[in-house]
Amino acid sequence: MASLSPSQVQKFQQDGFLVLEGFLSEDECVAMQQRIGEIVAEMDVPLHCRTEFSTQEEEQLQAQGSTDYFLSSGDKIRFFFEKGVFDKKGNFLVPPEKSINKIGHALHAHDPVFRSVTHSPKVQALARSLGLQMPVVVQSMYIFKQPHIGGEGELRASCGAQQRAWMGHVGHQCLAGTQTFWNNYPISQSYSLGEPSVSPHQDTTFLYTEPLGRVLGIWFALEDATLENGCLWFIPGSHTSGVSRRMVWAPAGSAPGTSFLGSEPERDNSLFVATPVRRGAMVLIHGEVVHKSEQNLSAWSRHVYTFHLMDAAGTVWSPENWLQPTAELPFPPLYT
Repeated sequence: MASLSPSQVQKFQQDGFLVLEGFLSEDECVAMQQRIGEIVAEMDVPLHCRTEFSTQEEEQLQAQGSTDYFLSSGDKIRFFFEKGVFDKKGNFLVPPEKSINKIGHALHAHDPVFRSVTHSPKVQALARSLGLQMPVVVQSMYIFKQPHIGGEGELRASCGAQQRAWMGHVGHQCLAGTQTFWNNYPISQSYSLGEPSVSPHQDTTFLYTEPLGRVLGIWFALEDATLENGCLWFIPGSHTSGVSRRMVWAPAGSAPGTSFLGSEPERDNSLFVATPVRRGAMVLIHGEVVHKSEQNLSAWSRHVYTFHLMDAAGTVWSPENWLQPTAELPFPPLYT
């Protein structure tokens, strides 16, 4: 069992986040990574559904907010990609397995490996020790945090030392002349790959409830999360200041499909505390705590499985949230 001690509960209530090292076993981490590899190998995303994922507000509204593929993904397993990985026709410029930003949003419901971890006895024991009465699972995601993603870096049609170092981790060949190949994918133009970081945000911006304080993020590190590959950063205690903005369905007939109410204030970077963790760690994330992650500057990925719970007892899930339960998939109870 993995019940929290009174001091751990107090620490979570004080800071808005809590690190629990060693929550998952090595075997549990390997099982999820192997399963996600199988899912990616079977991936077949139509050209018109290849959606680039962003955490930048304007790009969110232009991409996810107006794309049915994203907005109808709450009860499905769907694939979302890094910026700059497609050509103008939607064909991959890099190997497909290196192009994915995340998979969401219903792994917990449709895949037995992820369902087992989500509803494990130790997760249930932890939720009970936090006092959750009727927790339901509202969404789940597998986040890849690909290596060398996010510096607005460019791949150019030459193969200098910097490119050799950049691509060496995944393998490439450089032919004479001006054409570069990355795992046999030709790169003949400059383009940006990925995002600089995940911007400071509150999960309740996207998963709003009344009253507040009813959403909990559970974040599993399936690989070491370090300063170099983009660990989480938090502003301790920021969960007590309300929600600065909300992403809501836009009025019927307007475009894009979602819009933002309010705005994200400028955050003092000196207030953020880094939380590097080892593989197998769990990080509990209060729905209103401000957090972010920086770009992955390393040669290694930072795989994560994460899901969100809502305590449904006495709680109203906003009908304006982009994510809604469906007849096919009502939010499943955590307790079994």
